[in-house]
Amino acid sequence: MINNQIRKPLLVLGLFLISFLSFELMAHGVDESTRVFLQSNTGVQFIPFMYIGAKHMITGYDHLLFLVGVIFFLYKSRDILLYVSMFTLGHSLTLLLGVMFDLQVNAYLIDAIIGLSVVYKGFDNLGGFKRTLGYSPNAKAAVLIFGLFHGFGLATKLQEFQLPEDGLFTNLIAFNLGVEIGQFAALMFILLAISFWRRHHTFKQFSTATNTLLVSAGFMLIGFQLTGYFVN
Repeated sequence: MINNQIRKPLLVLGLFLISFLSFELMAHGVDESTRVFLQSNTGVQFIPFMYIGAKHMITGYDHLLFLVGVIFFLYKSRDILLYVSMFTLGHSLTLLLGVMFDLQVNAYLIDAIIGLSVVYKGFDNLGGFKRTLGYSPNAKAAVLIFGLFHGFGLATKLQEFQLPEDGLFTNLIAFNLGVEIGQFAALMFILLAISFWRRHHTFKQFSTATNTLLVSAGFMLIGFQLTGYFVN
C-alpha cells in the first residue's frame, strides 16, 4: 500500500499526466496562435522561434516524462549534465536534419516510439530489465538513440507547416535553442521535486509509484498514437 504521505502528490502527478494527454488529443502540441504564426512567417524570426521552442518543450510532456526517468536516480551533477547532453545531441541532430532535408517520418509512429522511450526508462528504473534479462541496456546509448527519435518528433511537427526556406536554418537554430532553454527550466523544477523526496523516508515508495506511473503513461501514449496511425 502507498503511504498516505505520498498518495496526494502522486494523485496530483496522475491528474497532471491525464490533463496533458487530453490537451494532446485536442491540439497535438501546437496551439492556435503558434499555428497561425508558423503558417504565415517569412524570413528570419529568431526570438519568436526561440519562444516557440521553449514553450513546446515546457508543454511537451512526452519529452519531459522521458527526462524524469533519465535523471530520477542520477545524484551527481556531472552525470545529469552528461545524460542531458546526450539527449540534447540526439534530438538536435534529427530536428535539424529532419527539417532541412525534408526527411518524412510518420508522426504517429515517431510519437509511439517516444511513448516507448518513457516505458523503457520507467521499466529500467524499476529494475525490470535486471529481473527479466539479468542486465540493463546501456543507459547512455539508449538516451542518445531515443534522443534521435525525440528530435524526429519535433521535426515532424514543424514539417506540418511547410516552413519557407528563407531564414529556415537560422529559425531552426533559434527553435532548438528555445527547446534547450525550456528543457533547462523544466529540469530545474523536476530536480527540486526529486531532491525533496530523496531526503524523505518515503522515497523508495515514491520512486516505485512514480516510475510505475511513467510506464503507464508511456503505454497510454503508445496506444493513443498507434490508434491514430491505424485510424488515419
